[in-house]
Amino acid sequence: MKFKAMFAMLWMSALALVFSGSIFGQQDNGGIKQDTKDAAHSTGDAAKKTGRKIKHGTKKVVHEGAQGTEKAADATVHGTKKAAHATEHGTKKVVHKTAHATKKGAEKVEGKTSPTPTPVPPPK
Repeated sequence: MKFKAMFAMLWMSALALVFSGSIFGQQDNGGIKQDTKDAAHSTGDAAKKTGRKIKHGTKKVVHEGAQGTEKAADATVHGTKKAAHATEHGTKKVVHKTAHATKKGAEKVEGKTSPTPTPVPPPK
């Protein structure tokens, strides 16, 4: 019996707390609404700030990429000029060697093919 009485008192206390909480809860809606508005504004501001940071970071990356591309293009131009100069120098050397060898060969042939003087017959 004691148990039933304690259970009933506990049950009534719980119901009283539930009802009293719901009554007091309904009276304080203004603060909750304002807190919700403040949270929404803070979230919006944070989203804008994040968007600006992303935009700035993207611009920075694009700029660095463009600089890298320009630097690579300059290096390619420099390399191409260097290769063209080396090719020109090599070509001149080869042309000179070829001309020298041709002249040398021609001199050898001239020496072998020069007309031999015909012997003059002795006078009679």
